[in-house]
Amino acid sequence: MADVPTIRGDLARAVIDPASYADWDNLLDVFDQIRSDTPVVRVMPDEEGVFDPFWLITSYDDVMRISKDNATFLNNPRTVVFSLNEGIEFAKAMTGGSPHMVASLVTFDAPVHMKYRKLTQEWFMPKNLRSVEAEIRSLAEATVQRLVDAGPEADFVPLVSAPYPLHVVMQIMGVPEEDEPRMLMLTQQMFGGQDEDLNQSGMADMTPEQITQLVAGAVADFEKYFAGITAEKRANPTGDVASTIANAMVDGAPLNDRDMMGYYIILAAAGHDTTSASTAGAMLALAQDPEQFARVKADRSLLPGIVEEAIRWTSPVQHFMRTAAQDTELGGQHIAKDDWLMINYVAANHDPAQFDDPRKFDAARSPNRHLAFGAGAHQCLGLHLARLEMRILFETLLDRLDSIELAGEPLRSKSTFVGGLKTLPLRITAS
Repeated sequence: MADVPTIRGDLARAVIDPASYADWDNLLDVFDQIRSDTPVVRVMPDEEGVFDPFWLITSYDDVMRISKDNATFLNNPRTVVFSLNEGIEFAKAMTGGSPHMVASLVTFDAPVHMKYRKLTQEWFMPKNLRSVEAEIRSLAEATVQRLVDAGPEADFVPLVSAPYPLHVVMQIMGVPEEDEPRMLMLTQQMFGGQDEDLNQSGMADMTPEQITQLVAGAVADFEKYFAGITAEKRANPTGDVASTIANAMVDGAPLNDRDMMGYYIILAAAGHDTTSASTAGAMLALAQDPEQFARVKADRSLLPGIVEEAIRWTSPVQHFMRTAAQDTELGGQHIAKDDWLMINYVAANHDPAQFDDPRKFDAARSPNRHLAFGAGAHQCLGLHLARLEMRILFETLLDRLDSIELAGEPLRSKSTFVGGLKTLPLRITAS
């Protein structure tokens, strides 16, 4: 049997260290090196027991294959987000044995996954989203007005890209506006990773157990909040998504508490953090390229290309983990049953075999079959909503702003899972 290609030491740490994802260009250099040497490679810990070895998948074609083959590559039974063993053991202790702190669409396999997905799938289709387009436009206008009022220099992230998608998804879910700051805080605790500016801890270099404790606390707070929402929506159902979940039936029975809370949490948390990252990424690209800003301001038909390229360029969901259900082969390597694999969307969406000059922000890129929304059965439920939100927001921004430029150095978050800009200082000229 041929030697298994492996990486360890500094190269392995670069793949799993949250701080690496804040140093974007260096991270892309790492992925380019690994992909060039061997696109399917075994990542090994320096010390046994720190984390379980896994296969890192960096090529577009291999990530696409895994994403579409949900029979061979499972979301269960192992965790779908990379974690050190210390954190996984803490999660199991908290949940009674599951490595998943939250049970949700991203952790379910067939046939359970599709039964749960169908509960809200129609809600997020373009036809239904047209019914909330006017509300989204109103939120976009109010958000852009806040930016204009704060100018001429302002940080785009806390003023626009963080609160705007949160407003949208909370309205769709039926969460009162006064509760949105709490939802933002809890989301940042869940996805903030080791970033002391986002995880609400004030601490850098947290241990895996500390991070998992922080996430567990956020999950408990989410569950407490949505238990109240459930009671209200069962007593007085309305047309929002929360009412759909609260009153849903699967196989003739209501959802159990853990699955129901997981559904709320994945929609509330994942439904805005990812769009926030893509929105900030698009604004960064336009601020860095005044000619591109002028072109799209004059010709709004370019806007869908800006939105799509921003989603690829930023790749907000940076990875998921999968578990091999059987022996298989991938990229010339033997993958054994129960092996753990990381499908890295950042690497796949910057694969030069698929995307010409992948580090360039190219609004005219066509085709742009990126993997930022995943593919196959687990493709992002909210992809149409994300595109709609971004299009409406940038239509509004382009109407109100005559120019934008950087007013300082943007900073990315330290997170291996969901990532993006945490600051984007801009200098704006409003109409």
